[in-house]
Amino acid sequence: MKALHRPDLFGWSAFDAARDLDFHSTLWVRDGGNVLVDPLPLSDHDAAHLERLGGAAWIVITNSDHVRGAPAIAARFGARVAGPAAERAGFPIPCDRWLGDGEEVVPGLTALALDGSKTPGELALLLEGTTLLTGDLVRAHRAGALALLPDGKLREKASAIASLRRLVALRGVEAVLVGDGWPVFRDGHTRLAELLAACSAA
Repeated sequence: MKALHRPDLFGWSAFDAARDLDFHSTLWVRDGGNVLVDPLPLSDHDAAHLERLGGAAWIVITNSDHVRGAPAIAARFGARVAGPAAERAGFPIPCDRWLGDGEEVVPGLTALALDGSKTPGELALLLEGTTLLTGDLVRAHRAGALALLPDGKLREKASAIASLRRLVALRGVEAVLVGDGWPVFRDGHTRLAELLAACSAA
């Protein structure tokens, strides 16, 4: 796994040729049990690395299209799985917990419910007020700039922009770790505000 912008954060990725971008997964190493977000299948190298870092206590899946390697990783490490409460009725795998808006996954990690994306429920996660983790709605096809999910995949664009506006209100955001594309490690709030301005002008 790759070291990210904080010493307690790691990530691993897989290139998606159809979209010409990377899919990402994130590990937060913490006392009381590590947390994985949208985990892709693990290579032997990354599985051994995760083992050395203490395994996983929780896996958070931001939306029903990001189940990825979660079932196998949960079985291997004994992790519990949390998903978005708004997708509970049709979620593709069982979850130990369903997260609503404003709920803490563990201390320091808060779930934010988003509307208008391609699935009935989607979560963003705010880590200690400064790092935002996103699933599908906010992504980055080009380094240094964030993008919104294409219009053709949005369930309701006005709701999606309202959700983006809510993320922009999080003025302490420094980094945005997207599920798809290029992560933003600095000036995250500025990049979110630029995205909102572009969406509002379109």
